[in-house]
Amino acid sequence: MVKNSLAFEAETFRKIQPQEYLRRFIQGNIRPDGRSLSQFRPTTVNQSCITTTNGSSMVRIGNTTVVCGIKAEVATPKFNSPLEGYLVPNIDLSPICSPKFKPGPPGELAQVLSENLNNLLKSASVLDLTSLCIKEGIAVWVLYIDLVCVNYDGNIYDASVIGMITALTNVKLPEATFEESSGLVKATEELSVTLKLQRIPYSVTVALFDGQHLLVDPTEVEESITSEQITIVFDEVGQLCSIWKVGGLPSSPEHLKQCMNIARERYKQISMIVKSSI
Repeated sequence: MVKNSLAFEAETFRKIQPQEYLRRFIQGNIRPDGRSLSQFRPTTVNQSCITTTNGSSMVRIGNTTVVCGIKAEVATPKFNSPLEGYLVPNIDLSPICSPKFKPGPPGELAQVLSENLNNLLKSASVLDLTSLCIKEGIAVWVLYIDLVCVNYDGNIYDASVIGMITALTNVKLPEATFEESSGLVKATEELSVTLKLQRIPYSVTVALFDGQHLLVDPTEVEESITSEQITIVFDEVGQLCSIWKVGGLPSSPEHLKQCMNIARERYKQISMIVKSSI
């Protein structure tokens, strides 16, 4: 009875004073879920898990779960890039994954995440888009990258990047040719064409609490309490792809240096996890 009473009081305290609740844990260099400040949650990756897509993956970081499916369609290239196909990432955050999301059109967070995924694909030149060309100025492949969050418990961007990149690496397309006589694209039934990515970027998100404590891989509760988050993206050769910061004042050089060191080490972990999933 005493244990239940203490648990009830702790839960009440967490809801009424969430920042102070987290602060007391951090004073002991631990977090409410038992992790140290620099410890990532268990991460798993499954590849080619959806047979009806051209490429797919499922990623779990703690309780956060994201499924990615990629479908290829033939489309007309954009006027100013007649040799290039294109990638269209989109993330769905529905009430199924968390009660914080409402039914209807994509919310602000989903739109921001989709835009950042799109920016990453472009700025990092992840894929040579000319490899998606079927016939210059007439037909190209467009890859629709749909990410669905099945369960939301923070750090959705990192899970989405891993899911998107992993799904792209196992995309298979049919051999496609354009027939001048009929004006149609003919494709084989067999999916035999694979993509060769130019860069393999992975992201690492760190939350900053009280302006001094770095919490790697924040949970949903930690995200709601902390006012600052830094996301750093590296590629396979250790080159910086992007830095994305949300909230707070400009980060100090020391904090940025710490975050970049954390991101470099985490990249190695993610690479090993992805390779073991093949």
